[in-house]
Amino acid sequence: MGVYSPCKSFFQGIKLATIINGKEISQQIRGEIANTVKTITDTGAPPPGLAVIIVGDSKASQVYVSAKKKACEQAGFYSLEIILPAETTQAQLLQKIDDLNNDAKIHGILIQLPLPSHINESAILEAISTDKDVDCFNPKNFGYLNLGADCLQPCTPSGALELLKRYQIPIEGKNALVVGRSNIVGKPMATLLTRENATVTIAHSRTKNLPELCKNADIIVAAIGKPEFIKGAWIKENCVVLDVGTNSVNDPTSPKGYKLVGDVEYEEAAKRASFITPVPGGVGPMTIAMLLSNTLKAREKLLNNN
Repeated sequence: MGVYSPCKSFFQGIKLATIINGKEISQQIRGEIANTVKTITDTGAPPPGLAVIIVGDSKASQVYVSAKKKACEQAGFYSLEIILPAETTQAQLLQKIDDLNNDAKIHGILIQLPLPSHINESAILEAISTDKDVDCFNPKNFGYLNLGADCLQPCTPSGALELLKRYQIPIEGKNALVVGRSNIVGKPMATLLTRENATVTIAHSRTKNLPELCKNADIIVAAIGKPEFIKGAWIKENCVVLDVGTNSVNDPTSPKGYKLVGDVEYEEAAKRASFITPVPGGVGPMTIAMLLSNTLKAREKLLNNN
């Protein structure tokens, strides 16, 4: 595993946090994966295979899936994109998942969410084989994660954790605060930090003493989905801030009329933190990198079990 060693940044005499460059680290990881896949395919063995299913014609979903497909191609993966009409029945979707569960070329299955309202999302996610559940949305994998078992890990939380490791930021014994309790980021993030021997507190929008909790945290992971909800003044000196939030806010000075901000008041927080992720370009790019990593791991595990 490579190590990224950035330099400290300074602006007008004010010491600013080191910016954690998720875009650069994600490219580094994707390059490592591509090299591994080349080694595999040079022997004549099949590459990792990722299948993505979209139900409906959401343009946003298709753009996101297109980015995943491009990443797969760059890494040398076999990529299968399945676009189903919005009126697809739950039974038809379950049959498609069953086909992929039994397809030896496919090692990872991803369902683009949200699904149409007539389809039971939980039933669909439970149908994905735990060995091919590269998003870790199957409740069984969520349970395995909390038990500390060897399983695939959620992409965004594992990407955030990987950033800490690549920047050689100590985790063990630190007070970590996760702001957000979703099943996709908040809860698994807390589990992963606990497994790294951090002392973890989970907070949320209704936590009454959030400023005090922030001021006592060595590591803050913001995943609450509210623009600049965590104020810079709450950040303890030399705290490490991982901002998972991506929020669109009006900005009349921007040609697009909006800008993207995180869940943390970035400019003020950067004056206090030791390390901080920007939005965009921080945790976000790591999600696809870890999706590829999970698919590669799934391939290895499936081949070893056969």
